[in-house]
This record gives sequence, C-alpha cells and structure tokens, in this order.
Amino acid sequence: MVKDKPTFKELAHEIHNIIKDSDLAGFNSNRFDIPLLAEEMLRADVDFDMGNRNAIDVQNIFHKMEQRTLVAAYKFYCDKDLTNAHSAEADTIATYEVLKGQLDRYPDLENDMNSLADFSTRRKPVDFAGMLAFNDKGEECFNFGKHKGKKIVDVLEKEPGYYSWIQNADFPLYTKKSAYRYKAKGF
Repeated sequence: MVKDKPTFKELAHEIHNIIKDSDLAGFNSNRFDIPLLAEEMLRADVDFDMGNRNAIDVQNIFHKMEQRTLVAAYKFYCDKDLTNAHSAEADTIATYEVLKGQLDRYPDLENDMNSLADFSTRRKPVDFAGMLAFNDKGEECFNFGKHKGKKIVDVLEKEPGYYSWIQNADFPLYTKKSAYRYKAKGF
C-alpha cells in the first residue's frame, strides 16, 4: 500500500503543520504512539514538542475507571470473594494470594523480590522513554545507570561531561531534547 508513496520524512513538516497546535489522543498513546511520533519527527528535523499540549491516553482512563482494588484483584486472580475486606488479616492474606495468582498467571514474572520491586514500580517520566523521571518531590531525576534517582541538576553540576555523553550516546532524540534544556541553564 505504501510502495510508491512519500516517506514519513518527506511528509513530516506537512503533518507537523496539521497537528502542531493539537492535543493528541489514543489507546496506549502516551507510551507508544506519541513517543514514536516524537522520535520520527525529530529524526526528520521537525522540532516536535508536547510541552504545551495535552496527551489523552484512553487506556489510562480505562485503567483508572475500572475497579483496581484488592477486592477486584482477589476476584480476578483467585476467583474468590474477599470477605472482611480492610481488616489487616484479610487484606494481608488476600494480597499474598493475589501475588501467588499473578506469579502463576504470568510466567515472565520472576519470583524474586528485586525483580518484582522493579516490575511494580512506576515513575512519571520526563521523557517518553522513561530515562528521565520525576521523583516524589516533582524533581527531574535520572532513571537509569549510575545516577539513577539523582537529580539531573545535581549530576550535571558536578559532572558536566555527563550531558555530553547523553547527547552523543544512542538515546532517543526526545530524551536528548528533554535533557537539552539543562544546557540552556548553564550545564
């Protein structure tokens, strides 16, 4: 179907002109479609930025609106009704049984504390790839490597060459763009 059609790079500026002031929406779009679009736009030398636009992810709405409680998880994973919910003993037993049910249902889950902790942790990303993330205080931090969890400002102040390494390494372009604003601040 696309054999004789223009490439994305050839159409990128035209597409950007159509959507540049638009909010974007989709299903799982915040983790897939929008990061992919951003990366391809930047590869085509289009200054794509979502900073002043909204991104509506219908999957996230679904996950927030459908019951995500221990009672629902207990029914889903254990096919049991949780009686005495919110008592410490009932909730503890149900939580343990849900975890066992998850480990049985998902063979990729490793029955290992470190793996489960890593898998179950979510941080709000600064960039689409999640290489840069906000900490609990809303400060931008590195979310990988030797500086994981450290504030970007602190690392770049003490180790300015780290910024150059990021810009020259094989990181997504939007990650580089997100880190670039620190150079503008003097790092």
